[in-house]
Amino acid sequence: MSSLSLKMQAVNALRVTLTEDSLAVDLSDGRTVSVPLVWYPRLLHGSPRERNNWRLIAGGEGIHWPDLDEDLSVEGIILGRASGESQASLKRWLESREAAARQHRVPKSKANRQPPGAGRHAARQV
Repeated sequence: MSSLSLKMQAVNALRVTLTEDSLAVDLSDGRTVSVPLVWYPRLLHGSPRERNNWRLIAGGEGIHWPDLDEDLSVEGIILGRASGESQASLKRWLESREAAARQHRVPKSKANRQPPGAGRHAARQV
């Protein structure tokens, strides 16, 4: 009887590319693995700026997005594991983002408003 012995080579991420609907990871063994963003709701809901602010962690074993509080392992991506985040957790995260966005909106100052009739279509007085 013979047994099959597999030697697993450590594979790390070298580069990450994101589009509106996919995440592609270039690996140290020459492969590129691409997965849909719908697998990772935080990435899906992030802005392009937030999605493009990533860094490799643990020597390329994982990817971290600080603006989205998201970490993905290369192993999980290769194995096709979607996010394990619960719907309740995702809902809380989305609500906290909405609350933060509301806090950052600055209402227009009354001093910056033009008086009625002062718009570009107002009649000139001579």
